[in-house]
Amino acid sequence: MTGITFIFFACLLWAADTLIRYPLLFGGSSAQQIVLFEHLILVAVLFGIFLFKRRKFNFISRQTFIPFLVIGFFGSALGTLAFTEAFYLSNPTVVILLQKLQPLVAVTLACVLLKEKIDSRFFLWLGLAILGSLLLIWPDFQTLLASFKEGDIQHGQQALWGYGLALFAVVSWGSATVFGKKLSTQGLSSLDLMAGRFSFGLLGMLPFAFMAPSLITSIELSVLQKIAMLALLSGVLGMYFYYQGLKRIPAHWATLAEMFFPVAAILINWLFLNVQMTQIQLLGAVTLVAASTMVQRKPSVT
Repeated sequence: MTGITFIFFACLLWAADTLIRYPLLFGGSSAQQIVLFEHLILVAVLFGIFLFKRRKFNFISRQTFIPFLVIGFFGSALGTLAFTEAFYLSNPTVVILLQKLQPLVAVTLACVLLKEKIDSRFFLWLGLAILGSLLLIWPDFQTLLASFKEGDIQHGQQALWGYGLALFAVVSWGSATVFGKKLSTQGLSSLDLMAGRFSFGLLGMLPFAFMAPSLITSIELSVLQKIAMLALLSGVLGMYFYYQGLKRIPAHWATLAEMFFPVAAILINWLFLNVQMTQIQLLGAVTLVAASTMVQRKPSVT
């Protein structure tokens, strides 16, 4: 499979996890509890795999420490938490709109840190992908415009804090893509990348456990089982496909391919939650998939 295809499969798995994650959130589990136990389970699973394969835990070094800190501490743990909390604090439509800035963050960092050369053809597909994403969220955007006209938009400190968290998540995820690519060029396997990502992600979540021990003591077995499913679905399988793809393509192409996620999310919602797509959303889905697919044709970047 090509690198783009691997990332498409990862996006499908990340979209599918919403069928478990959001019912957990609305059922009373906090974002901190879900993300904390996800990382506990993921670290335990990967630790077992390393022992079974008799692999050495030598992926942490002076050269890999900072990249793992970025993709684990920020990308895996704090970025996910920030984005989830932003939905509770601010207008969800604006939060989704802000997420579309992620490719711009990743492309900029890829140019600066990885010295990846960007040609004009890439920006054409990037523009089309962003257009497709905007078409996908057009119904929500219309709702946002209507709320502006009615004067119902929240302008208080809570909303501003939520938008700040959304921007933090955008920067965290965009940076994680670039630093993940940096590690993949240093000869680390997908298993090493996943182990480092989730280990540093767990370190990022431990302060929340110390500040609120009830996150651990109050969890129910049924909730723990669902979080374990999340960890295996989007964590182990999703991130394995993602890093397999990231090894095969430049970081700025990868972040474009990740924009397939909203298409996958809408498809999952349509199949399992009976959420229908409008004609505009269908046009956006086609545009986004086409733009992400075209990046595979004779890339002129190195």
